[in-house]
Amino acid sequence: MSTMRRFLWPSVALALIIAYPLFFSTPFQQRLGALILLYAIAASAWNIVGGYAGQVSVGHVVFFGCGAYASMAAYSHFALPPLVGIPVGVAAAVLIAAVIGVPTLRLSGHYFSMATIAVAELVRLIVTNTEFLGAAVGLSGPTVPRTVLDLSFTSALPYYYLFLIVLAITLGITWWMANSRMGFYLRAIKDSERAARSLGAPASRTKLYAFMLSAGLTSVAGALYAMMFGFVDPESGLGILISVKMLIMAALGGAGLLFGPLIGAAILVPLEEISNNLLGGKGAGLTFVVYGAIIVLIARFQPGGILTLINRLWARRSKAAEPVAQKGAAHAP
Repeated sequence: MSTMRRFLWPSVALALIIAYPLFFSTPFQQRLGALILLYAIAASAWNIVGGYAGQVSVGHVVFFGCGAYASMAAYSHFALPPLVGIPVGVAAAVLIAAVIGVPTLRLSGHYFSMATIAVAELVRLIVTNTEFLGAAVGLSGPTVPRTVLDLSFTSALPYYYLFLIVLAITLGITWWMANSRMGFYLRAIKDSERAARSLGAPASRTKLYAFMLSAGLTSVAGALYAMMFGFVDPESGLGILISVKMLIMAALGGAGLLFGPLIGAAILVPLEEISNNLLGGKGAGLTFVVYGAIIVLIARFQPGGILTLINRLWARRSKAAEPVAQKGAAHAP
């Protein structure tokens, strides 16, 4: 019975996610659903290094931009489907992660976060002044789809199911990583790197591998973002706010938990989209205020995120129900 109950709610949640477009069929609702899944992919990728390893990267937008620019450059310069740019973006992101990860991962705490911000701003300035990458204007994708490989759809529905498949793959990779030796090492490093090293855990190498894996998956999210919107520029592809969104979504839902980033995206994306619709272009500054307030509230009241709170309440309820069940069994004839 307990096994059935354990899989009941995940099964119901999965069924609701798959059937979402059937119940919410307006263009805005389908676009909102696609954006939730897209940002859940990016936040889940960030969660590998930020949640499991405890390395709070605020410069992950660099890898997001690698995927976005690679997919758009494939079309703009070579007339290839943007899909072809995904492996190029992944390779570039993994290479950059390997190069910058060696020196920055030696830092800890806010020093590491500051170093990643510096790298992200440096890359944004370089791209802004590089003509091949469109400079400040950016790059555009195909205005009219030539083949299905362009992944240029007028409706958000195909993007929704495409993003759902990619999210499932991302979560599968994360689950595999978390339950492998690498995952055990990362959790030990997060608790105490010095203690993990003393027990023989290769801390530097493990953190670097996690950083590279996270970078590659974040690049895929960036490519999907660019293909959905058909455009990328330094602000949309390399703006520091994208990194902040990944961080907050993972922390809000539950950093270091498999489904934490999805919960965070399901809360934050609708909140942002609704506020943008209500305020129009006047709410750009308010977004930073809201994000800052969310960070403060999470840090003060629920550091483990919403999913941790739900698990705690569920465990408390189950524990409270046990004595009642035992008492009923004792009085049974």
